[in-house]
Amino acid sequence: MSKQVPSRRHFLLHSACGAVLAASYAWSPLAAQAAQGAQAAAPRRGGTLVASWGGLEPQALFVPGGGGSSPFQTSTKILERLLKLDEKLEFQPVLAESITPSADFRQYTIKLRQGVKWHDGADFDAKDVVFNFIHHWKPISAGVALKSLSRVEASDAHTVVLHFDQPTPEFFLKSILAGQYQLVVPRHLYEGRDLITNPLNNTPVGTGPWKYGQWVRGSHVQYARNQNYWRPGRPYLDKLIIRWWGDPASRAAALETGELSVAYSSPVPARDIDRLLKTGKVVLDTRGYENSAWTSTLEFNQRREHVKRREVRQAILYAINRQFIVDTIYYGRGKPAISPIFSSNTQFFTEDVPRYPFDPKKAGALLDAAGLPLKDGRRFTVNLVAAAWFEENAKLGQYLKQALEDIGIGVKLDSVDRATALKRIYGDYDYDIAISNFTAPLEPVPIVTQFFTTDGIVKGAAFRNATGYSSREMDALVTRLMVETDPRARKKLAADFARLASTDVPIVPLVEIQAFTLANRKVRNATTGANAQGEALDDAWLDS
Repeated sequence: MSKQVPSRRHFLLHSACGAVLAASYAWSPLAAQAAQGAQAAAPRRGGTLVASWGGLEPQALFVPGGGGSSPFQTSTKILERLLKLDEKLEFQPVLAESITPSADFRQYTIKLRQGVKWHDGADFDAKDVVFNFIHHWKPISAGVALKSLSRVEASDAHTVVLHFDQPTPEFFLKSILAGQYQLVVPRHLYEGRDLITNPLNNTPVGTGPWKYGQWVRGSHVQYARNQNYWRPGRPYLDKLIIRWWGDPASRAAALETGELSVAYSSPVPARDIDRLLKTGKVVLDTRGYENSAWTSTLEFNQRREHVKRREVRQAILYAINRQFIVDTIYYGRGKPAISPIFSSNTQFFTEDVPRYPFDPKKAGALLDAAGLPLKDGRRFTVNLVAAAWFEENAKLGQYLKQALEDIGIGVKLDSVDRATALKRIYGDYDYDIAISNFTAPLEPVPIVTQFFTTDGIVKGAAFRNATGYSSREMDALVTRLMVETDPRARKKLAADFARLASTDVPIVPLVEIQAFTLANRKVRNATTGANAQGEALDDAWLDS
């Protein structure tokens, strides 16, 4: 990283945000152990757990195809997946007991768990899974990831056979089926009705440990214990509540008073962590995000003048001091991002990608060479939209405005709420540059790659290709990544993807955010699994 000194404006922002506290925020394994409790202790039954996260209320309790972290948290307590990825990054059975490929990887046999009931008492069987593959996952939630799926059949009540036109990698398919959006919905309640607009999405019926109870809009959703859950004796708790607080300060206060039991995905600004931990009532845990790495992103609208040019986008990146963003806005809890495949990804990360160290003079020289010289102190003006669903995004917008103005780019900054941001960025494409976020699993297809592929352009679909970037080379590369079954060859293709994405830079991760969970010290098993916010909490319990 370049050692150039930021401008005076940057130091003003540094002062406004507070001193850098990274050294005092070391990750404590003891705190993580306290959050989990003694592993040998017998779970205590009963009690109510109140959970939240670092964002706001969802648009629906279940959103087919995604919808962001809020509906992901609310839906996964009721609806289940076929598989899950545990904290050791190993696939574990949920509704599927096994998924076995044929020798040529063009056919997979899924053996389903028997004796599972939907919350309304109907039997879960293979017809439910066939329905979800055909009407839910392939056309809506998995999309391009299942485009080579040609046929799905139920060979008996608890066996499903998948047929693909092309070889389908085992890790890839299992990652999709264990992913955020491949939740199993009941065929008998959805068949013949529009899945996206079905009112049942606000009162889901699933197979999970928790049943829908009540949604008090603007406040919370209450769940009831599923007395007939297929895991005997689970869940341990009597009641689960997911509640939303409108601002980070109120979440911090609720944690301090004990009103909030556990909060996921960096629920308070980093500056508040030390104070909360010193109370002795709250512990911090950084586990549970191995398959959901968070980032802040910069997105360039390919439909807009100037930023549609690759050389301009690259020049702008040289004007951004990512380490300064980490130290000042995230208080040291994170690291500069290198590419869309993060350094925490043990499967596919590579350092061999183009980089853009902080160098404002080089940024200016590149813009001059691109035919955009300074005229009366300005080169051109952009509309910068900051999705201010996180406090850090709003501060990042302020910093980027200063950084771009330092190299002669005028900035009209709009920091907007969640609903407005989703509409402007992903619905109306009303921006030149946007600040947003996404979470990246280990498997890059389709969650990460859909930000870069032509078929990822779906107007109105949140957290997909809103930039309009389209490249035949990129599309072909991702297609090969989807059909390569040799793990070493797939790793090389993933590295090629990272290099091309880091060359064309239509969307750029700026910071690998260190996500964390804060919990009351009595809470046990709050972060089991590789994506804690979407865990069912059937094994969570409260220590007396």
